[in-house]
Amino acid sequence: MKIKSIINRGLTALAGALQLRSRMKLSPISDLENADGTWISTGIDPAFLLEGRFFCGWNILTFNSISDEIIPVKLYLDEGTGFSEEKSLMLDSIKIGTNHYKTIFHVPLGTKRLRLDPGEQESRFNIEKIKIRKTIKYYIFIASVIKLCNQQGYRYTFKTMTNKFLTTYKSEGLVGMKQKIRAFQNRNQNNSDNYGKWISYNENNNIDEMIKEIKFLEYRPLISIILPVYNVDEVWLRKCIDSVINQIYGNWELCISDDASTKPHVKMVLTEYEKKDERIKVVYREKNGHISESSNSALEIATGGFIALLDHDDELATNALYEVVKLLNTYTDADMIYSDEDKIGINGERHSPYFKPDWSPDLILSNMYTCHLGVYRKSLVDKIGGFRKGFEGSQDFDLVLRLTELTTKIYHIPKILYHWRTIPESTASGSGAKNYTHFAGIKALEDTLRRRNIEGEVQEIEGYSNIYRLHYYLKEEPMVSIIIPTRDMGLILDKCIESIINKTTYSNYEIIIADNGSEEKQTFDIFQKWKGVLGKKLHILTLDIPFNYSKINNLAVQESKGSLILLLNNDIEVISPNWLHEMVGYSLRSNTGAVGAKLYYPDRTIQHSGVIMGLGGVAGHAFRTCNEFDPGYFGMLLSNRNYSVVTAACMMVRKEVFYEVGGLEEELSVAFNDVDFCLKLMNQGYYNVCLNSISLYHHESKTRGAEDTPEKRERFTKEINYMLSKWPGIIERDPFYNINLSLESDRAFYLKVSF
Repeated sequence: MKIKSIINRGLTALAGALQLRSRMKLSPISDLENADGTWISTGIDPAFLLEGRFFCGWNILTFNSISDEIIPVKLYLDEGTGFSEEKSLMLDSIKIGTNHYKTIFHVPLGTKRLRLDPGEQESRFNIEKIKIRKTIKYYIFIASVIKLCNQQGYRYTFKTMTNKFLTTYKSEGLVGMKQKIRAFQNRNQNNSDNYGKWISYNENNNIDEMIKEIKFLEYRPLISIILPVYNVDEVWLRKCIDSVINQIYGNWELCISDDASTKPHVKMVLTEYEKKDERIKVVYREKNGHISESSNSALEIATGGFIALLDHDDELATNALYEVVKLLNTYTDADMIYSDEDKIGINGERHSPYFKPDWSPDLILSNMYTCHLGVYRKSLVDKIGGFRKGFEGSQDFDLVLRLTELTTKIYHIPKILYHWRTIPESTASGSGAKNYTHFAGIKALEDTLRRRNIEGEVQEIEGYSNIYRLHYYLKEEPMVSIIIPTRDMGLILDKCIESIINKTTYSNYEIIIADNGSEEKQTFDIFQKWKGVLGKKLHILTLDIPFNYSKINNLAVQESKGSLILLLNNDIEVISPNWLHEMVGYSLRSNTGAVGAKLYYPDRTIQHSGVIMGLGGVAGHAFRTCNEFDPGYFGMLLSNRNYSVVTAACMMVRKEVFYEVGGLEEELSVAFNDVDFCLKLMNQGYYNVCLNSISLYHHESKTRGAEDTPEKRERFTKEINYMLSKWPGIIERDPFYNINLSLESDRAFYLKVSF
């Protein structure tokens, strides 16, 4: 369907749809008081009933709000069975005027009621003039493309972006489009009011104090900034060089390599700056060699102990080198340093901040996440031969993959120190702007596998550039002991085992059912049913002890025959046939601790894709309730990546490693035992990894009730206190998250805006 046709159809349909509108009323349900028009949240579960007419399909909700903080708003849908977490979604409200907000959401057919929850903490806020109006998919499609083009400076790429959205619609349908729109809303929210607020709060730097501090630094190394240049517009080249000159740390040299530019202004500008500042050195290449050879030419004239990489149309933050040298004074052994980054449009507006985790060896095998600002010890760069020809577009990715094989002294500065220019010819304009970078990345990873003597392959992710997955070949299939604790709930267990047998391609496994007090005849009939099918591959371990999840699994591990242990809840259902193969491939690596998987609720919203320490208190699930089509924060729902914790609902670990850390902590009988276990693995130097390449259903909450009795609440409080006492540092700062991102429940990877 042509773009013009879509627009015409959309405008015609929109005219009719916009006639359907309704004013809504808020009726408080819980933890809310009203004082002279101001709502006061008095507990952790404030909730309104949203009364008035709403429409099945796509809706636009608008409201006015005055608050000291951004209030995270969550919508619950009642389709006749009551409100539940499985039928909820975060509303990503976009500010469209002074105290005026708008959000788009989808109401499934059959929805009876709507509930609105304004956050999970005590606060004061005003919300009024709530209106809902019917909209259509064409309006959402067109508006999203236009806004994305305007917001990121894509003045001339409307057709390109429209085609991208069309591709998404054709491959993933309306649900997929909804997720792309939601992802756009998140980015737009961060890029405007929230990110502007974050900048004003966090970057109100006292330059004078920094300059004074520099004088007292014992270690002030020379940093060589490597700048390959080719035919860049004069305005961006000047801004780039000026950002170096404006550094408050002055012990730098700017090593520029002009790669035989054909535009005359390039040499004119470089000559001017070379005369202006003696720290600027320029080499003029006679023949164009592309970015790898040009970078090496700049590297040849560099004399500093460290090099920093800069693209010819980007900018450094004024304090970039200061922050690097400040870190080097604390960690003098640092061989590689990287920072957070954002993008900057042609109008100077900063947007799309990327707040990164600390060093994550699996994430770097998924994409070049460290990227900007990258600073490297020059002796190591020289040792590996600098940049390699043939990897243009991902030459820095290839450099990092090789350099990090020589060192583990890698440090991350959680501050925005680099501004990546979004202009049509820049890779910052989107992964499709320079598709050759994607294939260069594949080449770099394939060479990494060969260099490290790893048997495997690099897999692409359809529809996404510059994000990859590694698949490890298995020479043999070591035995996996699948341990499933259960107590009755026979039909749920039956579905779990059936899915393992019928959908799993891996053959060398045993199943140990750890029966903790089952009484129903149906359950024992199911035991016998599968015993007849599996024979010696199924073991029933009867444990007549009070419920203690940790002890049950520890005892079952003692009975296991496999070299690999898989802890599995009885309410798990297999989706991916290759799930065991992939988990085994990762588990066999010597530096790997626990391996988890992406888990879905039955409605295919995400239940688990890694656990973040400190989220919602002690620990919380990343991306919970996001849709299956959501790529996540900078593609993190696509990547196989490191987390501090993965859930024991589906967790694999080598048996020797399980015993090395003492198994599961039996003092934690119900909650946080998997969290504690994973943290013990981290303490021993292992990396835990969540595989987003495989997925299973988790019918959560069917096997154990809520903390709804005094005894359960007392036990839960005790377990919380145990964790707070044992792991305070990592709860406060998870190395695989970022201190600039939210720790509010279900707000993982949202920009922290409450200060």
